[in-house]
Amino acid sequence: MARRHPQLENTRQDRWVLSYADFITLLLAFFIVMYAISSVNEEKYRSISDALSGVFEGSGRPAGAASQDAASDLTIGNAVRPDAPAIQIDPADAAVTEQLRSLQAELQRRFSPQIEAGSMKIDGNDLWLSIELPASRLFGSADALPEIEADALLGKIAEVLRGLDNPIHVEGFTDNQPIATDLYPSNWELSAARAAAVVRILAHNGVSPQRMAAVGYGEYQPAYSNRTAEGRGMNRRVLVVVSRDKRVRRTVSSFGSQQISSDTVSELLDAEPAPPLPAIEQLETENGGVLFRRAEVQP
Repeated sequence: MARRHPQLENTRQDRWVLSYADFITLLLAFFIVMYAISSVNEEKYRSISDALSGVFEGSGRPAGAASQDAASDLTIGNAVRPDAPAIQIDPADAAVTEQLRSLQAELQRRFSPQIEAGSMKIDGNDLWLSIELPASRLFGSADALPEIEADALLGKIAEVLRGLDNPIHVEGFTDNQPIATDLYPSNWELSAARAAAVVRILAHNGVSPQRMAAVGYGEYQPAYSNRTAEGRGMNRRVLVVVSRDKRVRRTVSSFGSQQISSDTVSELLDAEPAPPLPAIEQLETENGGVLFRRAEVQP
């Protein structure tokens, strides 16, 4: 008897082509949509580019404005230059220098017991003088709340300083031991808070607040070695700096009174350049309009 073979189903073997074609169609549509979203509007881009070029290259007007003669709309010779007057450098005044020297001598005479005991240091030159006080004499450990003795000591210093017009700034310093409390997350906050506390006490004792400023340097300007406990204790300090004028105070406070010499300050002041020109200047046109252009350097 002959063996019967199973009947084969009448099924097409190329149906996968339809699914593949659908997938390719959807993928193509996806890329078309993505390209349409990301394409740049060249017309708008060119308009913006022309407008910016007109401002920064001095062409005189943004794109789309009515065309006029450039000579009647923008006159280079009548440019308005908003120059500020150059800062004049005052020469060293003998009277002011003598005043600083006399103030230093008065402080050294009045506080000679503290200087001999090592709890105060007074130094000075022709541009500024400084009164260095250990932080341990003014504040508790890791705190900026002044002790009772601090009020009396700073009150005596204020008696000497309140009759003068010299600018004053107070510098606060710490050692390199990290601190992280709710009030002082780092030594920056602690040193600045101590300097501000000294300024507040001096103002309370009659020193004009308009003359004073507070600066905190944290641990980053040590005057002594932090390798020993004695050195760290000496780095925790506060300086009251009396400057010759505001320009000296601005320069000294930028670097720190113990990090810069008087010769360097004098050189910085003498070499101070004129203020830079603005990048864009404003011009008024003859027909009442306003134009902007890149500022020109004039001799």
